[in-house]
Amino acid sequence: MKLHYPSGRKARIEMLPLIDMVFILLVFFVYAMLSMAVHRGLPVKLPSSTAARVDKHLLLAVTIKADGVIYVDHRPTALENLTVVLKGRPQTERDSGVLLFAARNISYQQLFHVLDRIRAAGLSRISLQADVDGKP
Repeated sequence: MKLHYPSGRKARIEMLPLIDMVFILLVFFVYAMLSMAVHRGLPVKLPSSTAARVDKHLLLAVTIKADGVIYVDHRPTALENLTVVLKGRPQTERDSGVLLFAARNISYQQLFHVLDRIRAAGLSRISLQADVDGKP
């Protein structure tokens, strides 16, 4: 006896669940990369700029808080000792630099005192950090 089965549909791959899984993976990797971002400065209210970006090749973080206290990688440092502290840091790269986080309400003169001390330590690559401003 010969049986005849009706020819049914061919198997196919559904695309909607596949697209959902791709978007879930994309979100996972975006959040993972954001959590790996290195923020070495202390929290201060930074000035805003339209072209602000972080240069990841710089090694040291110098922060000037609104009350005038200076920090080198989260350690408080007096202005008079800043050059000595920066010279004493191990330099892993020949042309290392400094990320400078300065509160927006410090005086211009105080910022230049800190910049002079950084230059006296032999560091010429200084990156002033700012928040990104959405205004053109």
